[in-house]
Amino acid sequence: MKQITLGILAHVDGGKTTLSESLLYNTGKIKALGRVDHKNTYLDNFSMERERGITIFSKQAVFEYGDTTFTLLDTPGHVDFSTEMERTLQVLDYAILIVSGSEGVQGHTETLWKLLRKYEIPTFIFVNKMDMPRTNKEFSSENMRVCLGDGIVDFSLEKPDYEQIAMCDEQALEYYMEHDTLTDEILCSLVQNRQLFPCYYGSALNNKGVMELLEGICRYSYEPVYSDDFGAKVYKITKDSAGNRLTHMKITGGSLNVRDEVKGISNGEEWAQKVNDIRIYSGEKYSLVQTVNAGEICAVAGLEETYSGQGLGCESETEEPDLKPVLSYSVLLPKGCNVNQVYQQLKELEEEDPTLNLRWNEETSEIHVRVMGPIQIELLKTQIQERFGIEVSFGTGKILYKETILNTVEGVGHFEPLRHYAEVHLLLEPGEPGSGITFESKADSNSLSRNWQRLIMTHLAEREHRGVLTGAPVTDIHFTLIAGKAHLKHTEGGDFRQATYRAVRQGLKKAESVLLEPYYDFVLDISSEQVGRAMTDLGNMNGHMNPPQIVGEKTRLTGYAPVSEIGDYQIQVNEYSHGKGTLTLKYKGYAPCHNQEQVIEEKGYDSEKDMRNPTGSVFCTHGAGFYVPWDEVEQYMHVKTDLKSNQSFDVVPKISEEIRPKKEKDTYATDQELMAIFEKTFGPVRRKRYQEKRSSVYEKQKKPVYRKKGPNLPSCLLVDGYNIIFAWEELKTLAAKNIDAARDKLLDMLSNYQGYTGTTVIAVFDAYNVKRHKETIYRHQNVYVVFTKEAESADIYIAKTTHQLASKYKITVATSDALEQLIIMGHGALRMSAMNFYEEYQRVEKEISGYLNQKNQLGNYVVSEDELLNG
Repeated sequence: MKQITLGILAHVDGGKTTLSESLLYNTGKIKALGRVDHKNTYLDNFSMERERGITIFSKQAVFEYGDTTFTLLDTPGHVDFSTEMERTLQVLDYAILIVSGSEGVQGHTETLWKLLRKYEIPTFIFVNKMDMPRTNKEFSSENMRVCLGDGIVDFSLEKPDYEQIAMCDEQALEYYMEHDTLTDEILCSLVQNRQLFPCYYGSALNNKGVMELLEGICRYSYEPVYSDDFGAKVYKITKDSAGNRLTHMKITGGSLNVRDEVKGISNGEEWAQKVNDIRIYSGEKYSLVQTVNAGEICAVAGLEETYSGQGLGCESETEEPDLKPVLSYSVLLPKGCNVNQVYQQLKELEEEDPTLNLRWNEETSEIHVRVMGPIQIELLKTQIQERFGIEVSFGTGKILYKETILNTVEGVGHFEPLRHYAEVHLLLEPGEPGSGITFESKADSNSLSRNWQRLIMTHLAEREHRGVLTGAPVTDIHFTLIAGKAHLKHTEGGDFRQATYRAVRQGLKKAESVLLEPYYDFVLDISSEQVGRAMTDLGNMNGHMNPPQIVGEKTRLTGYAPVSEIGDYQIQVNEYSHGKGTLTLKYKGYAPCHNQEQVIEEKGYDSEKDMRNPTGSVFCTHGAGFYVPWDEVEQYMHVKTDLKSNQSFDVVPKISEEIRPKKEKDTYATDQELMAIFEKTFGPVRRKRYQEKRSSVYEKQKKPVYRKKGPNLPSCLLVDGYNIIFAWEELKTLAAKNIDAARDKLLDMLSNYQGYTGTTVIAVFDAYNVKRHKETIYRHQNVYVVFTKEAESADIYIAKTTHQLASKYKITVATSDALEQLIIMGHGALRMSAMNFYEEYQRVEKEISGYLNQKNQLGNYVVSEDELLNG
């Protein structure tokens, strides 16, 4: 039999669920017609769906008619649940779009039409509610032609208008001119290619025109052709009443059996898991099967790493959905509620609806979710209460702003701490509204290899880049990689990540930025005596209105307005129209903010204080890195670009005396300099604030992770580098092969230790036998590294430093040199043997792993590894 996956889409209250009931009844799947107003429909089985009379979750039912097996997917029509509907589109073979015979093409209907075009889904049209007064085909036909375009042809007649159909395609027209008819094969092809949209008229409630629609779908549809290799498209994740995680998917190639091993990639890591069982759902009930074949829709238990939109086997990923939330709400928990536990529970809901985009706001210590509207908030309240037994409330919804640029600029990013190197030049150009972020490379492969170029493209795409006005995500920008530079020895992948991010931010600082906010298209139907009040309200909302239209006994106002202003206007409409006025909102997209200066002032964002998104670059001279502000970066860049000739060439950067680091002879750290290091970079205020924030995220600890004893002095750890290397077996083995590699390994280990404990770490290495060597100090990530001058050993340097600073700082020295231990004890410093330090390091590593495991359970927003290790 032919296998077809068929979806039903409509504006809210268009009659989707009623049409589904009629199809199931006429094909013998159900024995009695359910009704939305009677709260007994076959597919709307969730309590809130029956109470409100709307579809919230897409449901499936399987039925047969003629030689065709249908998997019917009923999708939500309310705009608040548009994302659930869009996720379903990716698995449809054909769709039924319902148009109201009484209302005509409504706002959300046009959105659905655009999405059907985007996903290239062949579509049949059912004009519903034709039994209502003042409905006629002529009005509906003209209304659809104006709003949806050509290709919609009445198929409810005994014989379709072949001449009108033939106008859709040249080859069809030639055939019609020769034969005065068109074959079913030609009609199937036109429907498949979305050149023809058969239209049927009727009433789903009164079961009129439904069978003609079904027969037309059977007659004018093809069965898709599938690959023999296994492929599947994941479109939804749910949990059943027993808590089992279900992956809803369509098999798009080959077959899938129980106990088969399925492979995939999630968060950049490959996984392989076995299928425990396969379910074919129809309404609330399901049947267990051993095998599903290409074209079938099923729910699979046993796969724990899947996500909506994922392609398995030979199937590709689905592109990002068009419809995204525009409001952000804070989740307000009852007293005594464990925020970590609730967050993990909410992650289950985020799996089912990825657009919730669960976030932890460190500044306010709140969980935030993104939604489409207030009805979705009510759903979340119900779900959280029913599933987890928690009564939550939500704060006031906040608008999700975005930023873009109005002019073309070049952004430069350079990242060159010691033994690292990368430089990136990007051209930032304004994109078309709604285009999002696009990018390409025009860099010369002779100057920058293709591998590095591809890596830069990856870094551009891997995150949301923040704007410089309010820190909102940027959009509608086209990035072009025009030049870059790598070092043969020192460049690593992470260096280009840093250089790319900095190039984006430096370009944004140079550009003319503008704040964007979301807008709704609105359709407001009210009585004529209320038009003045409505037009005044919409004007005060900064709405843009078209001339009023008379539609029946009402006046219709159309236009668009900011979501922030018109989002809850329906409440006022209900009040002054006594419940007779209707407001329909359709997401329009982002446009310039109507009150930009006010929003920027309220946000209070300072791009220069956003340390996670630096605008400047890091350069290196005399063995030390130094920071260059964004407006001075171009004076130091190593590559010069000529946009007119599309060429780039190396230049010798000019280092000014004001920013140039100290000369080598001046690099010894004095008391004042060490004090500056402690207070500026690792001061007690910063550590205290970090610990307070961490305690608001993680469960409260019984005692601090790192406890100080004695006077409340800043802590400093001096490490005798080579002594430790030859005392720790792992490093000693490495040093036998490559002493430089062992030294770098130790510095990386010390970096982790410093980042977690907050102790300033200074690693000292002998340069005792190096002729004419001058004392040098540089920074390896967050660790200070000292190479002593000629004829000065590490123990002499450490002894001198402890003598100078012991009264001001709590100093510990890690070494196994017995004489050195005696000297430092005499200076009042604490000693730690190499083995004791190794045990301390292992303890810290274990605690870091514990926090990172907890972070992975809670989600990436809580604390990143960089945040944890860098304080």
